[in-house]
Amino acid sequence: MDAMAEIRLTFFQECEEQLVALENGLLSMQEGQTDSETVNAVFRAVHSIKGGAGAFKLGALVSFAHVFETSLDRVRSGQLAPDADVMKLFLRAADALADLVAESREGTVGDATPYAAVEDEFNALIGGAGDENEDSGEIDFQPISTGFSMDLGNGAPVEPLPNVFRIRFRPLRELYSKANDPLALFRELNRLGKVACHCDFSNLAFLDTIEPEDSYLSWDLRVETASDLATVREVFDFVEGDCDLVITPESASTSLALASDAPPPGLDITAILQKVRDEAPGIAVSAAAPRQAASAAEASGVKQEKTAVQPTIRVDLDRVDRLINLVGELVINQAMLTQRVLHSSHVRDREVTSSLEELERLTREIQESVMAIRAQPVRPLFQRMARIVREVAEATGKDVRLRTDGEATEVDKTVVELLADPLTHMIRNAVDHGLELPEQRVAKGKPPEGTVRLAAAHRSGRVIIEVSDDGAGINRPRVLQKAIANGLVPPDAQLSDSEIDNLLFLPGFSTAQSVSSISGRGVGMDVVKRSIQALGGRISIASSQGVGSTFTLSLPLTLAVLDGIVVSVDQHTYVIPLTAIVETVKHEPSRIHHVGEYSFVLRVRDVLVPLIDVGAELGVRPPSSEVRSGVAILIETANGSRSALLVDNIQDQRQVVIKSLETNYKRVDGIAAATILGDGRVAMILDVDALVCMRHHERGGTEIPFAKAS
Repeated sequence: MDAMAEIRLTFFQECEEQLVALENGLLSMQEGQTDSETVNAVFRAVHSIKGGAGAFKLGALVSFAHVFETSLDRVRSGQLAPDADVMKLFLRAADALADLVAESREGTVGDATPYAAVEDEFNALIGGAGDENEDSGEIDFQPISTGFSMDLGNGAPVEPLPNVFRIRFRPLRELYSKANDPLALFRELNRLGKVACHCDFSNLAFLDTIEPEDSYLSWDLRVETASDLATVREVFDFVEGDCDLVITPESASTSLALASDAPPPGLDITAILQKVRDEAPGIAVSAAAPRQAASAAEASGVKQEKTAVQPTIRVDLDRVDRLINLVGELVINQAMLTQRVLHSSHVRDREVTSSLEELERLTREIQESVMAIRAQPVRPLFQRMARIVREVAEATGKDVRLRTDGEATEVDKTVVELLADPLTHMIRNAVDHGLELPEQRVAKGKPPEGTVRLAAAHRSGRVIIEVSDDGAGINRPRVLQKAIANGLVPPDAQLSDSEIDNLLFLPGFSTAQSVSSISGRGVGMDVVKRSIQALGGRISIASSQGVGSTFTLSLPLTLAVLDGIVVSVDQHTYVIPLTAIVETVKHEPSRIHHVGEYSFVLRVRDVLVPLIDVGAELGVRPPSSEVRSGVAILIETANGSRSALLVDNIQDQRQVVIKSLETNYKRVDGIAAATILGDGRVAMILDVDALVCMRHHERGGTEIPFAKAS
């Protein structure tokens, strides 16, 4: 890959970050946070995209971003109120900008009609605000008699401000090629205080030699402001590297106005043109100018504030994946080494034992550090769902607001990527099926605007994601009737509420009255369930008629390693995830109760929990009418219910590397994945939720967990 291709790739990677910041800022503005910091953050995101696009001559992207930026500038200056209609346009523009960035990245920008329509709306919105070169009197250009100096003040008497800065500003060719405008920078300075400006024409070329894309003008400015040096420098952040810039603090008592540096009224224009002929075009600016400005700032006692930015590097994801795989192999080999040494004659050597413990500690630290590299917040995923909500709401004629919680919750990048499709299906269903039309909501005493809530949190070593709505809830009689009509359940079936809810996950099931671009084909929720199960997760439903529904996803934090308890069952070795284990329990005969020929419950602190024989459940031994000896391990499932797993004995607690069983073999009920132990044997990692569900299904749906013992 050549240097330009790498720079282009970096630009589009930065565009993704800017689009996330744009979406986040617009959603905050929609919630009423229209402070200058939020609006400026949104403006900077669009401006940065436009500037980079100009460098790569992406005309369509520059054009669209420019009109978007102009509208945002109107909001910043107070000329445009960010009301509900304006924010809807801004959000649609953000979606269009994201599409345009994606098309520009692939080089497939074709039909510009969708973007032109949004641009037309922007032009209609800001058309009455005047030409861009006019600012409704905010900056009143008053030329001196020679026409070479201009005062940006409004002419009213102003008390002297505490800080004064001299600025020497010369744009380079690159500044204009990125669609930047010095006038916008001067407006920003004018917002900070009083500005006097003098334009230097001394390097202007003749018409027969002028290059339209070159830069010939420079400016000297004097700024009186209450802001500090760092704030003044921040105005030029967008053009850093595309201009020669020197900012020098002055004493506030300096009475010399920059306008006095302008050519005197009697100066003949011919003399200036002669000077242009005599001097070669170009301005020699010292490369040490920024350092000189910093030195001058220190000499004058003005401290230059530094923004604490956490340094980062960009690394290809493939490299990180290879590193994680190598760390996984390191964990396996460390376990093998430890087991072999402990079974050798060196077991009594304290130094060897101490070294093995230190190796284990270091291996775990390396593994945790590497996994932290792949951990990322779910915020980008949640923000992507905001667009889905807007699109479906517009298609269905509903008024919907998306609320998010726990956006900073970190999950392995692989988990985040694989969650995109399931969450998309669930969000679309929540808007299309869950929420009522505005008039229906008003008739029920609800606000016309429906709410979809997306929340994430860490709980018991797993990540819990909830998708809820305040709609009509699941119409269970209708669901059951539809399932019977489709032949999915027998007509005389007696199903509990939870079993009826789970019918939504059956392949081909849909309650939509007609097929549309959103739903009705019956290929949504069954895909969601399979996708979540492929991640080693579980999905559950809670719904109340007329109040709303909540879909809860329980997922592992990572798909690479886990801490578990190694157990034996009839000469087979299994691993139980440590995050699911509550405690080990003695299963004395007095604490066991029969509830069927092969079914038992265990009394734990006056609470009855199902006792599940792991060997019988997985088919490695036949079920027994008597409880076998062994150890009962109390586990908690994703929905909070508890059960006890009966195993023969507990071998060890260790960290294991997860190997996908479905990828390398096929899916097995009750088994989440496989791993390689220290002695080289393959052990199955139990899916405790699936085991409980299997047992529950065999019992005909009878629920026992948390029943009080009599």
